Amino acid sequence: MPDPAYHLRSHALLLLTAAIWGSAFVFQEMAIAAGLKTFLFNGMRFALGGLLLLPLVLLVDQPWTLPTPGLAPVLSVLGLALLSTALAYVLFFRILDLAGPATLSLVTLLIPVSATGLGWAVLGQSIGPGELAGAALIGLGLAVMDGRPVALLRRTLGRAKTGA
Repeated sequence: MPDPAYHLRSHALLLLTAAIWGSAFVFQEMAIAAGLKTFLFNGMRFALGGLLLLPLVLLVDQPWTLPTPGLAPVLSVLGLALLSTALAYVLFFRILDLAGPATLSLVTLLIPVSATGLGWAVLGQSIGPGELAGAALIGLGLAVMDGRPVALLRRTLGRAKTGA
């Protein structure tokens, strides 16, 4: 039987992650308003995050005790870092500069939907009712947060009431 405390901790960490991720967009908006450049602000944010994690990594992983990795793992990590992460962040910051933090936070909600779609298209993973319901909820949330579909619905209903 699964440990209930484990599930409670994992759910608490997921909620903490969501709160931190959401607050990042608030701080980004404040930084832009203060005149900080997007790249500079996020560079400082990532550097601070790395510095905060360094003692934990040294304490838990003790990297000096691990064997030196071979060429293939090093090239794999570099490939993931450059092709996946760096390219994604270039796009992320470009959208941030063009559309702003509020719109970008809406775009990030599409990540689970696109990951599920890619898993289906590339890896042949199945998509069940839970995935479809999740995608529908994300779509509904985006529509409500964006406001344009709600405004269109109000205008349409307003016209129907007046007979126009």
